[in-house]
Amino acid sequence: MGRARYKAVVDALAADIRAGVIPPGTRLPTHRELAAREGLALVTATRVYAELAEMGLVSGEAGRGTFVRESSLPLRDDVSERAFADDVVDLNFNYPSVPGQADQLRNALRGLASSGDLDALLRYQPHGGRLHERASAALHLERRGLSVPAERVLIVSGAQHGLAVTALAMLQPGDVVAVDALSYPGFKVLAQVLRLEMAPLPAGNEGPDLDAFEELCRTRPVRAIYTMPTLHNPLGWVTPAPCRETLVEIARRHGVTIIEDASYAYLVERPPAPLAVLAPELTVYVSGLSKSVATGLRVGFVVPPAQFIGAFERAIRGTTWNTPPLITAIAAGWLNDGTVTRLEADKRADARRRQAVAREVLSGLDVVGNPSSYFLWLPLPGEARADQLATDLLRETVSVSTAEPFAMTKNPPHAIRVALGSVEIDVLAQSLETVKRVIDAHTW
Repeated sequence: MGRARYKAVVDALAADIRAGVIPPGTRLPTHRELAAREGLALVTATRVYAELAEMGLVSGEAGRGTFVRESSLPLRDDVSERAFADDVVDLNFNYPSVPGQADQLRNALRGLASSGDLDALLRYQPHGGRLHERASAALHLERRGLSVPAERVLIVSGAQHGLAVTALAMLQPGDVVAVDALSYPGFKVLAQVLRLEMAPLPAGNEGPDLDAFEELCRTRPVRAIYTMPTLHNPLGWVTPAPCRETLVEIARRHGVTIIEDASYAYLVERPPAPLAVLAPELTVYVSGLSKSVATGLRVGFVVPPAQFIGAFERAIRGTTWNTPPLITAIAAGWLNDGTVTRLEADKRADARRRQAVAREVLSGLDVVGNPSSYFLWLPLPGEARADQLATDLLRETVSVSTAEPFAMTKNPPHAIRVALGSVEIDVLAQSLETVKRVIDAHTW
């Protein structure tokens, strides 16, 4: 009978929420109040709210209570999923492009068609890529401040595949991985799929809280740390050299593998040395061309410690066998002829222009970000709720991401991430004006 009563309470609340009887944003009774009202044990009332949360109908917030979610806002773990109408302005996901890229692709395909190497591109390739293409990637990484021989560079199908290969080669289910409390959603999904335990680190001013990292390593068997020291997504920091050295010292002292994600590093001019330079024996460096060239060009680069090359090649074999040779050939050609270098320079300038526009339009709001990046982080003022704000923006045909996909903790902050790189700059300005107006409306 107790179970039937408990289920009836869950079903009744769920029905009222879905029907709009209990509207989005409503603060529900405390667990103790619900228990008293429904004649339940306190632990059973807690289970009621836990089930509603699993349905995506409510969210619990430490110190504030349990709130009804905006059910019209899609529940997604990945900001890259785009299930919106064609007229919605996408400030959710970055796929920056500059004029002329389609023509560059046409020229590359013509050049490839007239080359004498087409037969080779129809066959299996070495798991880490052909050596001359790895050499092209090595020269590219040298311009990023990482000088390694071609044999150390493995070609993968984008940076996300590089992270997956790294986890498969270096980690086991149940391993503890230190991550920033706000971090890249793709790694969050990967950790969930591979059953890694994520241990969130609070943010410092320009990187993860290293005292917290040291304490975590002293008290838990931390196997790895996933970090983005050069243009963090979503907070935009560039960790200064002394903090990088301290992070490396802690990792070395405790035998922690460093997974360095450099996907957005191309946007920063003259950054400090990569962690892979400071600790090559501990660090796996991952980058790619999806952001700097095009999201459809699924080519990435992984530089593991030399002793793990074999393990990484087995992980590539077990996932894709090798990166598609046609795509890799185009990427190598663009690395060799300077196309990638030119595109990166163009996009650095483009990102700075967009940041300037965004900061002018959003003047007066708390804006967190790097002046060279393609995204901004906006903590919401007062009692404003991110899910309500995102839903209201969708009604105004503007899509943004809440903090939820980026949060490695159970209680995401009320904030939104605004991607700046996927729409024309005049559309961006107009859309940001809408964002500002809706935030202002939620503040009062």
